[in-house]
Amino acid sequence: MPLQIAHLGPAGTYTEAAATAYVEGLGAKGKDSFLCPYPSITQTLQAVIQHQADVAVVPVENSVQGSVTITLDTLWQLDTLQVQQALVLPIQHALLSHSKFFKDLKTVYSHPQALAQCQQWLEKHLPQVQLVPANSTTETLAYLRDDHSVGAIASPRASQLYNLPILANQINDYPDNCTRFWVLGLEATDVGDYISLAFSTPANIPGALVKPLSIFAQREINLSRIESRPTKRSLGEYRFYIELEASSDDPSVQSALIELATHTEILKIFGSYNILPISLLP
Repeated sequence: MPLQIAHLGPAGTYTEAAATAYVEGLGAKGKDSFLCPYPSITQTLQAVIQHQADVAVVPVENSVQGSVTITLDTLWQLDTLQVQQALVLPIQHALLSHSKFFKDLKTVYSHPQALAQCQQWLEKHLPQVQLVPANSTTETLAYLRDDHSVGAIASPRASQLYNLPILANQINDYPDNCTRFWVLGLEATDVGDYISLAFSTPANIPGALVKPLSIFAQREINLSRIESRPTKRSLGEYRFYIELEASSDDPSVQSALIELATHTEILKIFGSYNILPISLLP
């Protein structure tokens, strides 16, 4: 059976580009697959839970704007999903519009992350426009066809797919802009140089976070990422997301995870995986 890969759509999103690169990597191994676009990150992840797709490709972190919080929050809720692979995609934003002049634009649409990644450029060149968030960078491109006062931030590839002119290219605030995507499925992988997990603490008291983190420090296990998200139960109460630079088959890592469970209220291990720049995929 072909592998069904859910991703944030419509066609032309950066997530579709990451999913396409993942497909090409699978193709080198002789696996047939096809892409299934979904209108939101939550629906993309739910597609795997509901057995409508085999894996999902979703953004999790941007080098400029940080975490994609809807991915982290949904993954906590849908805790049966496992990270199987991470992909890193360079991001290049373009302003698409049928308008020929910046001064004629009144509204610019895009995903909130894309708008934020171009914030300085927008303030400098388009201080008069209204910025409107959308579920994806390509969701609102149809609005551009009949209205020359509207623009959208998307990829140069999207301009080709939707036959839309590029009014300005390379409008990122920072040139080295890249996004990490996770490939998630119901099955865990056995190998990988990274482990992602999340936990909540039993109580908001002194040392509640120090004790879990010291478990890794004592074993010299490096944490490449740590951040907090509200539990949504009470103001000032958080859960913590951690990425370990470690292999799941390392005995010291296994013992650390066993000890960690004794210092946490809820512990969820999201998977062991490798991180690959897309240019290095087969």
